[in-house]
Amino acid sequence: MVSKLRGIAAIADRFDAVLSDVWGVVHNGRAAHAAALEALVQLRQRDKPVILVSNTPRPAPPIHRQLEGFGVLIGTHYDALVTAGDMARLLMSGRYAGARAWHLGPTRDLPVFDQVPVTQVDRPEDAEVVVCTGFFHEDTETAEDYRPLLETLLSRRLPLICANPDIIVHRGDDVLPCAGAIAVLYEEMGGPVHYCGKPYPEIYAGALKAASACLGRAVQRDRVLTIGDGLETDIRGARTNGLPALFIASGIHRGEDVSAAAFRPDWVLDELCW
Repeated sequence: MVSKLRGIAAIADRFDAVLSDVWGVVHNGRAAHAAALEALVQLRQRDKPVILVSNTPRPAPPIHRQLEGFGVLIGTHYDALVTAGDMARLLMSGRYAGARAWHLGPTRDLPVFDQVPVTQVDRPEDAEVVVCTGFFHEDTETAEDYRPLLETLLSRRLPLICANPDIIVHRGDDVLPCAGAIAVLYEEMGGPVHYCGKPYPEIYAGALKAASACLGRAVQRDRVLTIGDGLETDIRGARTNGLPALFIASGIHRGEDVSAAAFRPDWVLDELCW
């Protein structure tokens, strides 16, 4: 049974560490949520490290700077950050080291390639792997606009690294598509896709490693609370990785009836608050 809470304080003592989603929980793409920031401060004051776990396709360093612009500060509101972009970089540095890679996405995501042992190419025709971080024009495009391009990629069976499994995200009141929408279409067409980020195990392994480093000891999964607003990413990821889950109802699924969701949380909060 899912329990509805008035604040995270009601369950905080059950846990040694927290893995929290960012977009939709801590901020909405335009401004941070004051109540969420206070909750994170309270958790850290009780020696419960907060690891932010984000499906952003960029690696951690530029996201630290972005969060600082929202007033979300490392050492005050969180202890470490693990991103889907970090996971994509690990994949490029391992399985695809030395490969020719073509970037499908906006230029703001280019830090995902920083000091990674792949060779960026300007044309998909020259690539051995495609790294998808998002839409070129997220304000006007849909995944279907990419079908002709994906057909070209599929003709060569090019693998696609999806550096953000999210399908959509809210920026304020606007709904914008994410790289996951392109990846899902490519997969439906028969293309090979590697998903990096939530709900997949690699990012949780990285987050749990960071939590253990903060605590100075190995952390037990049943003592780590995950917080998120995405049923198919945050809650599914918690469930399939053996972690307790708190669902934030005012995020990506706001206004939706989620009672029949395949992956259900342990607790629900309207918004993250203490």
